[in-house]
Amino acid sequence: MRDTKKIAIYGAGGFAREVAWLLSAYEKKEIFDVVCYIEDDSDGDRSLNGKPIFSWQHFSTFFTHDVLIAVAVGNPQDREKLVNKCIAAGFSFPTLIHHTVEMSEFVELSVGAIICCGSILTVNIKIDEHVHINLGCSVGHDVRIGAFSTLSPSVHVSGNVHIGKSVYIGTNASIINGTTEKPLIIADGTVIGAGACVTKNTEPNSLYAGVPAEFKKRYTL
Repeated sequence: MRDTKKIAIYGAGGFAREVAWLLSAYEKKEIFDVVCYIEDDSDGDRSLNGKPIFSWQHFSTFFTHDVLIAVAVGNPQDREKLVNKCIAAGFSFPTLIHHTVEMSEFVELSVGAIICCGSILTVNIKIDEHVHINLGCSVGHDVRIGAFSTLSPSVHVSGNVHIGKSVYIGTNASIINGTTEKPLIIADGTVIGAGACVTKNTEPNSLYAGVPAEFKKRYTL
């Protein structure tokens, strides 16, 4: 008999609904019962696909710490803030992998990671806390992905690439491989535009777009 675990989904947007669908198809030892969505400004009178949407104040007041929280917010900086709020309130997080994901035993996953349907992760990969790997992505050998980073649908990361913290990679972007001696570096806070092809290292907190991807602007944090 499989264990049943209660889970709340922080967020009420498109990705939050996709995470709920992921949980409904879970085929590991656990069965997840989605109790609600959480949205900070909810008035408590709304629902989403049959589940109530509660404010953070309502949720943290009336639910106990045996309810796990999946933070399903795409923006890396916003996700980190919400994770820190949940930690401060004593809540914990699941690591979620859709059953269609192909992944070797040589993949190291940290807490809060969410890996969606149809993705492929090969060998000697390290994924830090609360990384999102969306639908149909591929991640090659010797890749590192820093905490809170997001791979949008159909992102392809070749081997020997080191992705920093809080990186956002847009849909259908490709990251060309580095080498063992000189990995290709996607710096902390980089945003890669949809459809871009990254062939060289990036600078922190900057936007890159195009084929090949070029620097467009720097963000002020």
